[in-house]
Amino acid sequence: MGISNSLSFMIMAITVAISLLAWQKPAWLDAMTMSPYRINKKQEYWRFLTSGFIHADFTHLFFNLFSFYFFGTQLEIIFSIIFPGYGDVIFIIFYLLAILAADLPTYFKQRNNHYFNSLGASGAVSAVIFAGIMFFPTEKIYLFGFVEIPGFIYAGLFTWYSIAMDRRGRDNVNHSAHLYGGLFGVLFITLLRPSTWIEFVQKIMLMLG
Repeated sequence: MGISNSLSFMIMAITVAISLLAWQKPAWLDAMTMSPYRINKKQEYWRFLTSGFIHADFTHLFFNLFSFYFFGTQLEIIFSIIFPGYGDVIFIIFYLLAILAADLPTYFKQRNNHYFNSLGASGAVSAVIFAGIMFFPTEKIYLFGFVEIPGFIYAGLFTWYSIAMDRRGRDNVNHSAHLYGGLFGVLFITLLRPSTWIEFVQKIMLMLG
C-alpha cells in the first residue's frame, strides 16, 4: 500500500457532502445531531457518529476542515509509514473513535437535558491535532492565523482554555468535546506507540537547547 493522504481527502469530501445535504434537509440535520437526551431515551445511538459529519454553517465547516487538512493529511502519512500495510485502517478507526470519544462525556453529563444538542467534527479534529502534535511537538502553529507558537505550548493553552470555557458554560460551544477529543488523540498514540513520548520529549529538549 503506497503512502498517500487520500483518506483524509475522502473524509473531507464526505463531511462536506453530508453537511451540504443536511442544510437542505432540516429533518435530516435534526436526525443526525448529537442529542444526549434522545440517545438516552430513544436509543438513537447513530447520533454519536453522524453528528461528526454535519455542521451548523459554512464557517463552522470551513474552520474544522481547514484544521483537519493540515494535521489529518500529515497524520495519515505518519500512520502509513509506522504501520505499513494497515496504516489506512488505523487512521479510519482512529477518526471514527475520536468522534465517539469526544462526545461520550457530554452524553453522560447531558443525557437528561432535553434542550442540549451539538454537532460538528470539532472533537475529532481536536484528536487529530493533538495526535499530530505528539509526533511534531515543536512544529509551529499559528494561533489566530498570525501568532506563532510551538505545538506543545498550543496543546497546553488549548487544554486550559477548553476546561475554563466548559466550566463557564456561557456560550453554545461544546468545549468538553474539544478537550476530550484532544485527550483521546494523545491516549490513542500513547497506546499505539508508547515510544512516541520519548521522541516527543527529545524534540522539545532539543528545541530548548
